[in-house]
Amino acid sequence: MHCELTRAATDFINKFPQRAGGLAGTLPLRRLSAEFSAHEFSATEQPNITTTSFRNITGFRNIIDARQLNGERQQVDDAIAKADTLIEAMGWIRSFRGKTTVIKLGGSLLEDTAAIHHLLLDVIFMETVGMKPVIVHGGGPSINRAMDEAKITPVWVKGRRMTDEATLKIVEKTLAGEVNQGLADEIERLGGRAVNLNFANGTNVLYGEKLLLADDDGTPLDLGYVGQVTRVDRAVIENLAHANQVPVIPSMCIDEHGQKYNVNADTAAMAVAEALGAEKLIFLSDVNGVRRDKHKPETIIHSLTAAEAEQLIADKVIDAGMIPKIEACLSTLKRGVRKVHIIDGRLRHSLLLEIYTTSGVGTEIVQQRKPMSLPASAT
Repeated sequence: MHCELTRAATDFINKFPQRAGGLAGTLPLRRLSAEFSAHEFSATEQPNITTTSFRNITGFRNIIDARQLNGERQQVDDAIAKADTLIEAMGWIRSFRGKTTVIKLGGSLLEDTAAIHHLLLDVIFMETVGMKPVIVHGGGPSINRAMDEAKITPVWVKGRRMTDEATLKIVEKTLAGEVNQGLADEIERLGGRAVNLNFANGTNVLYGEKLLLADDDGTPLDLGYVGQVTRVDRAVIENLAHANQVPVIPSMCIDEHGQKYNVNADTAAMAVAEALGAEKLIFLSDVNGVRRDKHKPETIIHSLTAAEAEQLIADKVIDAGMIPKIEACLSTLKRGVRKVHIIDGRLRHSLLLEIYTTSGVGTEIVQQRKPMSLPASAT
């Protein structure tokens, strides 16, 4: 019967477009079926509709009504699912209200416009619901491009860019200028409030000294103008955060003599998190976290204690480039930061998923694991 009714409706619309053509696009389904039921046909305009079809036109109307009802029910179900997500998030929002989270941005992520867009939206959301996000960023790819244009070949030693005077000027112009200003401007464009803290506007907050490293046999290495942070102007950052603005900090520092230095963005973020006594330090990476098998994303370990992380290093589950990052995380935990996260910044809204959901999407590292205690609305 359904097929017959469908054919009848199709016949009507095809044969009499002047009467039915506008109905499907402009009228609710209930009214469309009523128009079809009430139509009086002349002797010269009989569509191919059987007596049985007319007898069952109420069934046709019921089919349309049922489809409309199912669509409305799906919309309600979708809305309920969204509300459930908000209820789950509410407990975490309450728990982290007023807490500081330091977010390290850098590397290839800064080249991914879509990823940065969603990450900065997440940052704005965090600030809106009462968290105090602070961004510390590098600028690797942009600096590399600027050096290529200047015909300067980058040299790396122990993961740090050797920085002579010419390179330092490029780093300051690109990292502390263009990238820093660009991130702050994008936050403003998306509806948030941000302040870029750099040398150009006289609001630098990172102070330090020349970094001294040695090679494997103890010989001192001269990396040029590469520094390490020894002091953070905590008051400036906290005042901005309390004024509901997002501080955006480039990974450069200045010493007591006014000499500027290029600083590794990971270590700069660690220094800021430690100085602020942050609740969380989040490293945005291009991997989803610590994995039992580094080649298989599905083997991610969502939660680790410091002792468990050290054992994974000893067992060589954590190896290569991930070791320095994990060791830096462990050092940060010892200095008072409560939790360190490693997440894949390319995942849409990864910050919100890691912070405001029960399962998270990356790896969380803590000094010691406490008994599971979820916020009331998250249980």
